[in-house]
Amino acid sequence: MILPPDHPLVDGRTTAAPLVRAYRGDRPERQPVWFMRQAGRSLPEYRALREGQGMLEACLTPDVATEITLQPVRRHQVDAAIFFSDIVVPLKLAGVDVDIVPGRGPVLAKPIRTALDVTALRPLDPEALDPIRQAVSQTVAELGSTPLIGFAGAPFTLAAYLVEGGPSKEHLAARTLMYSDPHTWAALLNWAADVTGQFLRAQVDAGASAAQLFDSWVGSLSKQNYLKRVAPHSKRALRHVIDTGVPTVHFGVGSSEILPEMKGIGADTIGVDWRLPLDEANRRLGGTTPLQGNIDPALLAAPWPVLAAHVRDVLDRGREAPAHVLNLGHGVPPETDPDVLTRIVALAHGA
Repeated sequence: MILPPDHPLVDGRTTAAPLVRAYRGDRPERQPVWFMRQAGRSLPEYRALREGQGMLEACLTPDVATEITLQPVRRHQVDAAIFFSDIVVPLKLAGVDVDIVPGRGPVLAKPIRTALDVTALRPLDPEALDPIRQAVSQTVAELGSTPLIGFAGAPFTLAAYLVEGGPSKEHLAARTLMYSDPHTWAALLNWAADVTGQFLRAQVDAGASAAQLFDSWVGSLSKQNYLKRVAPHSKRALRHVIDTGVPTVHFGVGSSEILPEMKGIGADTIGVDWRLPLDEANRRLGGTTPLQGNIDPALLAAPWPVLAAHVRDVLDRGREAPAHVLNLGHGVPPETDPDVLTRIVALAHGA
């Protein structure tokens, strides 16, 4: 394991944490639970801290990123913190002119659509990641025995933003480039894989006890295109942290039909969105893979008895897998009542 001696997985702080044990395929006594986007707009303390501050500015200000990362751990008593950042932060640090526009998402000043555009992309200077390392280090110091999860966007999702120039429903320009100029496409995804892989590695080296690769738009791909045009690059991104020995998670939205292929890039745990029951996901993965998920975010606004029954059903189906980390099938909607998340944690811990 190539980690510094003061890393939480080396000095023992998080080695026996329920989340880490579950990611490694063990079943801890307490059901681990955390929520994607738990550090975000659903918390009033988050909104107060972010007032008048842009998203990227908040991500790159270590004291702010640390405080936002810690907020849901204090409030909900979740079993892990997820580092507060954004998947386009490494693009910004590599010199891409990108901003996160409120109500829309990441927007590029100029899309990347030609071989010349890709050639002009710069490698990521390791020193540019210093604010990330600082934020992670001071967050881990506050968390004690609670593990921090590092995260990064998968190359396909980053490439979709780069080519489209912003959010897109069908990613037509990205998929067109994938078909029409496969060499440029491969070069773009290799660049994205290394930039996002370095971003993830910086978090792990600074103290993250797990690493999640997040592929928001992978559901727009066929199995054949995923295997041929995307999976090798996701594997390349994950390779940046595999040698550290930290447990890894791979999650994709709309990925029900390619779960075994996503597992094939080398992740220890597979995240499952709300579309596929966990017992069926376990069957498709051969019964050998720890699972993460998959409460339907739409039910967070349902009456508590309806939501509680759904959570219990997810927990029951998750018992079919070797191990299970309770989570959402995607992120926390910003209008969610934070008390609902706290109740889910209490339910899971009492199950």
